[in-house]
Parts: sequence; structure tokens; C-alpha cells
Amino acid sequence: MRVGILAYPGVALFELSCAVELFALPRPEFAHWYQTQVISLESSPLATTAGLTLSCEQVADFADFDMLIIPSWPVAQAPSSALSFVLKQFAQRNGRILSFCSGAFLLGYCGLLANRKATTHWRYADDFQQTFADSNYVDDVLYVYDGQIGCSAGSAAGLDLGLEVIRQDFGQDKANAVARRLVVAAHRSGGQSQFVQKPLAPLVNRFSQTLEWAIKHLDKDLNVDKMAAHASMSRRSFDRHFRATLNITPAQWLNERRIENAKSLLETSQYSLEQVAQSAGFDNPITMRQLFRKQLNLSPSRYREQFNAQQKVS
Repeated sequence: MRVGILAYPGVALFELSCAVELFALPRPEFAHWYQTQVISLESSPLATTAGLTLSCEQVADFADFDMLIIPSWPVAQAPSSALSFVLKQFAQRNGRILSFCSGAFLLGYCGLLANRKATTHWRYADDFQQTFADSNYVDDVLYVYDGQIGCSAGSAAGLDLGLEVIRQDFGQDKANAVARRLVVAAHRSGGQSQFVQKPLAPLVNRFSQTLEWAIKHLDKDLNVDKMAAHASMSRRSFDRHFRATLNITPAQWLNERRIENAKSLLETSQYSLEQVAQSAGFDNPITMRQLFRKQLNLSPSRYREQFNAQQKVS
């Protein structure tokens, strides 16, 4: 897959570097990987922050790429007619587009987010919703993915979005390997509020230990009451603390972890669906199937067809 990372005068270097780290860093440990260039419609060199200049390949359009990454964009700056035209042209041929942080503003200015889920950094949320009222803004998430367009909520959340795309393209194992090299979590639960609230209470140590314990016992008869007991908390206090910490309910968190377990087993094993459901901690395959359709919009069988390398070889 050919990837273009869009640079422009004043491009945010952190978001640009996140895109480079995710998609352009050589990974000789993988047999197949992205072919990535930093590109611009402008002639080099490009002025950036702190007096640095950036040289990159100048292009006339995005026809040579399958995926385009918008690292950021000035929130009050409409794009040039040339950039708007080639970006719309790219979207019309179903090119995949990822925006990091304020990069969603460029997509909005180009009319690519009409009737589509979108998000951006919480500090720009009001301006974004007022400027692009035709978009379906999603609050308090790390990223959204709608059709061929994905938006991340902030700078570091671009890593979360990029890791999800890598998982879709190459599977959970490679996404995990990239995350380990970045020294970040392969998947973070919750939304932006967990990063703008006050620091966690001292109880977080016991709470964190309970989460680690629960992950190791997902295949047991585990429920929220048992998690609360392990944390030495009442069920009501545990529920309240869980939502304040991760912005989701304990039941939602358990379902997400079990889905992740099931995805890994579907990708790497030849277990039957009954065995996958049992090993992942679901009470039965029907529950697993319902949650897969709700969260991933596809069945476990279909997921296995897409991502199980052993099945593809056979």
C-alpha cells in the first residue's frame, strides 16, 4: 500500500513525526509493509516551527497513493483551490484518508465530512461543530473511522488511529509489534475526557491491579461483582470509579477485552467458534457474535476470513 503524508508550510512536526513513525519507518522484520513518502503540493523547503525547514517530494496530485495522512491543519485556514480539488479527487476514487488532531479541519473545509462521523481535539470541538455543522461530530473518543476516512482526537491519538489501521491491514500481531516498539498501548479504552480530568485518586493502584488481574482471568467465570470484590470496593463505588477513570462502564470494558481476545484467537488459531468464545471469556458463541456485529460490524466468521493467515494459506 502506497502512503502519502501531507506536509505544508507550518505543518505540526509532532503529528508529522507520528505519521512517519507509524507508516514510513523501515520494518525489515515484516515481509510486507507500507511504501510511504512525505509529500507536498508546495515546493520545498517548507518552513515549520522553531525555525526548522522541511524538504520533501512535490506532487501535483495524490493519484500515486492509496492512503493519505493529514498530520494537522490550521483551524482557521481554508485550503487552496488546488489542494481542495486534488483531495476531493482522491476521496472520490475511495482513497483512504486519515487526519490527526486538527487535520480534520482540512477535510471539513473540503466538504469530505458531510453526514460522516468526525472528531478532533477537544479544545477545537466547539469551533469544529460550528464550522462544519453538517458533520456528525463524535465527542469524547480517541478516534472515529467512517467509510474510508478516519479522524483522531488529538496528537497522540493519531497513534491510536494508526495502530487500528495497521491492525486492519496486517493483523493484531503486527499492530502489537509496532505498539511495543513505540512503547505505547496497542489499544487504549475510553475517550478524551480521561486526559483532561483531574489526576486519579490514590485508589488507582489497587484499581489498576484489578484490571491486570481481570485481563488474566477473562476466560474464567468473571463478572463486574468479582472485579469490585477484588478491588475491595462496593459494586456502586467500583462502577463510579471505573467510569470516572476510563469513561466506560466495567461491563463495556470486559466486553472490549474479550473481543480483543477473540480477535487474536480468530487471527492466529483454528479453534472452532465455540472454542474461541469459551477461551475469550464469553458465556456462549451467540453473545460473542452479537458483540462482534455491534462493535465491528461483521461476524466472527467474516473476521476470521479477513485476518486469519493460516486459513488464507490453506
